[in-house]
Amino acid sequence: MKSQEVLKNMLARIDHRGYPAYKELQGMYDFGAYMLSIDHVQGDPFAAPSKVHIEVSGQKAGFPKEYYDTEDKRTAVQDFVLRLFAGEVQNYSFQAKGSGKSGLLSVSRCGQEILSRSACQMDNHTGSVTVRLEIGFPAHGRTIDAKALEKILFGYLPECVKKTLYFSAVPAKELQKAVHLAEDTASLRRQLKEKNLAAFVADGAVLPRQSGVSDRPMRDAFPFQSPKSLRVEMHLPHAGVITGMGIPKGVTLIVGGGYHGKSTLLRALEAGVYNHIAGDGREYTVTDDTAVKVRAEDGRSIHDVDISMFIRNLPNGKDTVHFVTQDASGSTSQAAGVTEAVEAQTKLLLIDEDTSATNFMIRDVLMQRVVHGSQEPIIPFIDRVRELYEKEGISTILVAGSCGSYFHKADLIIQMNRYEPVDITEYAKTQAKEFPLAQSENPAYKKSSHKRCPKASKRADDRVKIKTTGLDTICINKENIDVRYIEQLVDSEQLNALGYMLAYAQKHLFDGKKTLLQITDELYEKIHRDGIESICGLSYVPAGLALPRKQEFMAVVNRYRG
Repeated sequence: MKSQEVLKNMLARIDHRGYPAYKELQGMYDFGAYMLSIDHVQGDPFAAPSKVHIEVSGQKAGFPKEYYDTEDKRTAVQDFVLRLFAGEVQNYSFQAKGSGKSGLLSVSRCGQEILSRSACQMDNHTGSVTVRLEIGFPAHGRTIDAKALEKILFGYLPECVKKTLYFSAVPAKELQKAVHLAEDTASLRRQLKEKNLAAFVADGAVLPRQSGVSDRPMRDAFPFQSPKSLRVEMHLPHAGVITGMGIPKGVTLIVGGGYHGKSTLLRALEAGVYNHIAGDGREYTVTDDTAVKVRAEDGRSIHDVDISMFIRNLPNGKDTVHFVTQDASGSTSQAAGVTEAVEAQTKLLLIDEDTSATNFMIRDVLMQRVVHGSQEPIIPFIDRVRELYEKEGISTILVAGSCGSYFHKADLIIQMNRYEPVDITEYAKTQAKEFPLAQSENPAYKKSSHKRCPKASKRADDRVKIKTTGLDTICINKENIDVRYIEQLVDSEQLNALGYMLAYAQKHLFDGKKTLLQITDELYEKIHRDGIESICGLSYVPAGLALPRKQEFMAVVNRYRG
């Protein structure tokens, strides 16, 4: 541990030298109120910025123990502090001028969801706070501008720390509101199980988003109002009694005309596996936290997946118990998606007719008459949806705009009318009697006994290069993984984390003996025990990592062609 005076002297000594001299600054420095650690120095001003972290002891930070004694509350406090810190840092970014990334101060930019991030971590025992950021060390050309860096490290950063990382400095009422919201949301999730519900949408919730590129709530949107037949009360420790629509476990159909809010409701339920910040409009919209959105994905890679529950007797004789393809069709990809979701221990499938393969979802009476069942290898989802619930306890919420056959299978039918839900179960069931469903001749559902045990196809490299593109692609050592259709990934930092997690699993866990679920459980146990830094294989902790759910990790492994 070095003093801040030592750092100042080092900066004075290397001023106007060549850029590599910045490497001498690596180490930890005592700033009295906090510790500053320079973890990694960029190679030149045009390279990725330098990595820095700040540590404030629990005694000095002063956050009350009851604010971080559970994971939900601790994550909420971390998120709150990080947003404050990022807002302050933004005021100083590029105030120091120079070549390339000189003067850049970069911190994670949080969205509407509250995620566990490496950028801000609070120790669950001591309450110490660690914030990680990136700084572009200033230079002109490749000549060090140490005075500009001194201004950042001794002027800008101390101001940001002073205003955001101490309990005495943060807006107390707003922080308390965030902690209380975390407790209320945790209570809501417990009550889902107690009341046998798959999801809950509070009255007054704002579900529509501003636009396709903004996840903020739409202004002047219709507030959600639950139908009386589905209205339930939830008793929360801080918000008190709230009411809303409870969607029971089972098979639920969401219908309605175009642009009336069917897909908007489904998207809110997809996002309901995460907690949301106050003011998002979906704070009290919660979904079974194992829920998986399933869709068709033409062209995806499938490796050793048992899709025989849906597809059998392919004309080319291809094995559907150990199905492998590098270019899946819509129906085979969706069949694999459901099977993989079951493997990932989901208890709720979310499906939108618009993004599904029609032949996977339904075969109408006329088609069954013309094309005999013996000539059709696909067992449509409609013939399995009830079996999945009755034999596996897996519920389904399905959005349908054109297929009425699912009326026969549904326990609950909700019609969206101008963004307002109406329970039409009794009426729809009565009408469905006039259109009897053809009797299925398919074999009964049988749980797959197939166990997949991933094995690395080649020796994992010691040096791993990970690159991500938005929410679309993870690239590991030039091997791309298309994750566009894993629709419950909401933050690019989740992709960063998934890259490191997959690289670690490939090197240490893919032994051909453990199942994918066992590998996933072992990986998450290590992360929760030792921190996400334990699987990165770096000398420092990357700032831009957000922990995804187990279901998303398994989905990425399933799409990895390597």
